Parts: sequence; C-alpha cells; structure tokens
Amino acid sequence: MTAWKFKIATLALAASASLSAFAQEVTLRLHQFLPPQGTVPAKALTPWAKKIEADSNGRIKIQMFSSMQLGGTPPQLFDQARDGVVDIVWTLPGYTPGRFPKSEVFELPFIAGLSAEKTSRALWEYVQKNAMDEYKDVHVLAVHTHGPGLFHTKQPVVGLESLRGMKIRGGTRVVNNMLVKLGATPVGMPVPAVTEALSKGVLDGTTIPWEVAPALKVHELVKNHTTFAGDKALYVTTFVVAMNKGAYNKLPADLKKIIDDNSGLEFSAMIARTQDVGDNVGRDLAVKAGNKITELDVAEVQRWKRTAGVVESDWINDMKAKNIDGAKLVSDARAMIAKHAK
Repeated sequence: MTAWKFKIATLALAASASLSAFAQEVTLRLHQFLPPQGTVPAKALTPWAKKIEADSNGRIKIQMFSSMQLGGTPPQLFDQARDGVVDIVWTLPGYTPGRFPKSEVFELPFIAGLSAEKTSRALWEYVQKNAMDEYKDVHVLAVHTHGPGLFHTKQPVVGLESLRGMKIRGGTRVVNNMLVKLGATPVGMPVPAVTEALSKGVLDGTTIPWEVAPALKVHELVKNHTTFAGDKALYVTTFVVAMNKGAYNKLPADLKKIIDDNSGLEFSAMIARTQDVGDNVGRDLAVKAGNKITELDVAEVQRWKRTAGVVESDWINDMKAKNIDGAKLVSDARAMIAKHAK
C-alpha cells in the first residue's frame, strides 16, 4: 500500500471511530413504585423520558419500569440506584428512616405551603445548600414534594378527638411521629400497600395527598376526607429522582449535557406542578363519588398546630444527637419556603 493510500485508510478508520463514538446509544432503566397511570409516572416521568430521547435524537432511551417490576421493595429503590441495579429511580428518602435526616425538615407539620411546585423550588435550594451530602452516592436529577397531605378515613375526622385511636397509615418517620402526637395509631407502610390495607381493615384511614388517591382507589375505599384551613399544609413528604453515578459518569459529554439540561430546579418544579394539577383531579373524584370533605376551621387548625408542634421539638433534639443544628435547618427551610411562596 502506498503511503498516501495508507494515510487515507487511517483517516477513514479514525473518522469511522469518531462517528461511532458520536452515535453511541445508551439505554437507561428507570424504576419506581407506583402504577404507570399514577400522576407522576404518567404526567412527569414519562414525558421527561420522551424529552430526553427527543433531545438526544434517540441516542438516550429510557425504559420505564413501574410498580417495582424489577424487584425489591420501595425502601430499596435508592440503593438500587446507588448500586447500579437500575440506572434511575424515583423514590421517597423517608422510606428509609433516619438515613436522610436533613431532608426531613420539609416534612414537619405545618411548615410547607399549599403549592407543591413552590415548596419544591424551596426544597431544591435547601438541599443544594444543606443536604447534598445525604445524596453523595448518587447523581441527583430532582428533589420535590407533593401537595398538602390530608386524612382519608372510613369514619369522619372532624377534630382532634375523633382521630384518637384510629389506625392511620403514615409514610415517613416524621409523619408517624406527628400521628402519635395527634392521638392516632400510626401504621408505617409504603404507599402501594395502602389499597389492600384499607380493603382488609388493617387501616382506618391514610395520610396521602389528593393526587395519589385515584391510583390507589382511595376515594372508593373511604368516604371521608379532612383538609385544613390556612396557608400551610398539614405535612408533605420529599421525593428524589436519583441516577447511578457510574451510569452518569460514563456518558459522553454531549449526552451528559442533555441529562443536565433536563435536571435540577426546573425538573423538580415540573414534577411538583403535575402533582398540583393531580390534587384537583383527586378531589374532584371524591366529590363525584359523593364523599364527605371536611375542612377544619382556623380555630381547630390552631389546636392541631399546638399539638403537632412537639414534632418539631422532637426533630430538633434528634438532630442535636447527630451533631446537626436542627433549629438552623428549620429556619433555613422556612425562609426558603417563604421566598418561593411569593
């Protein structure tokens, strides 16, 4: 082979290798705990996955696995992302009690506002400042909260006294402590277990936001719902969309940029926005079912706030035992929630 032919062949091979690298395709598996028709899977995660695929011209494909199809339980999802069992998860940090203590502050009673989107913008800012060390083993794509949590019960809850002794599902350590202080008997379980627990009488009711009720058929299993007057939620829980670090790090730079451009504050807000819309859908279904919706008035809510206020003191003391300044974190959280509520 002449020198010039060798040079052309070498250049052709290099160009081919470069084109092959450019055309690299990646398939990522996203695992989560709700049925595919749930608000967040259907209205947020699936559209997000399609946008990633479109932005990458099909070079990134995201396979969706719902209802724990790939095995394990909801509390194991975070570790599935950390360990590379799957590539991306959507889960609740609170499913593993005590593991994400700084993130719990947003779950304290009557601290969050009524808009999931606004509260989630505050949560993103808060985590970036105060709690990224809790997520050091994964690549965080989003953090968010749902809208106001409320009671869905077989018997009506019209005041503190009527809640006492009821077996109520709580999703996290903080919420369960709140239920204890309010006089209920907490039953901790991931949200997918609620439908069966209500139908079998294991529960007298559950705490969840309106938006998740339809996927769990809660409005069919109970006939009473209790909401709260004022501009604060009884509680919210926090969520994270987490990606395996290795899966992220091995992406070529241009594909990393696509993930980055579709992650962060605005992705967090988008997920929460679908939950705000979903809250209206869930409430409308309860109304159409003829269920009773009780809104506790301002005076009664003040009683609940005084009773549940001990939960905040408990949490600050818990943080002190971990050498964490809980009072400062509460102050930061309140300031950021107020900032984004404007």
